[in-house]
Amino acid sequence: MTYTPVKLTFEQYLEYDNGTDNRYELFEGELVEVPPESELNGWIAEWLRDELVTFIKRRLIRVNSYELQVQGNPQNRYPDLVVLRQEHLELTKKRQTITLNMVPPQLVVEVVSPYRNQKDDNYQRDYVEKRQQYEQLGIGEYWIIDPQAKLVTVLLLVGGRYQATEFSGKQQIVSRICPQLKLTVAQVFEAN
Repeated sequence: MTYTPVKLTFEQYLEYDNGTDNRYELFEGELVEVPPESELNGWIAEWLRDELVTFIKRRLIRVNSYELQVQGNPQNRYPDLVVLRQEHLELTKKRQTITLNMVPPQLVVEVVSPYRNQKDDNYQRDYVEKRQQYEQLGIGEYWIIDPQAKLVTVLLLVGGRYQATEFSGKQQIVSRICPQLKLTVAQVFEAN
């Protein structure tokens, strides 16, 4: 955690610049540096972007670059992949941050980092914490890609709550925002 002499508000955090390219999550007013992604997580997100560009405008698909303001702690998240809406391009000209007062992105994808069990921080962060935060934010579709379990969980917002469907093996992933996508879970994990 980076020591800050006073607790930062989210607005102060947005103005914070320490002259580095470090990324931070704001947790109870304190800055927590976000570690770099693993090679596998980064590769899966980039590969998926390349698959989605057939159906979605390339400029709207961002890998590891956009942050989302969320409710709770931490107050921001950096998804592995986010599919923006056209209006985000204008709204985020100064900073690639989607705030609570903006319309949520179309899709957020998280690739789960290795975990020991379901109580592990990496598992809890993507399956529980981010799920709750993204649901509150109103993100219509959230994918959890779990290389360890070889599962892709697609969560669709229905009546303000996420409904989850798990896909594995040769099952085709079903997406609301990209219904023409013909992609199996095996293809995601066998991509080279």
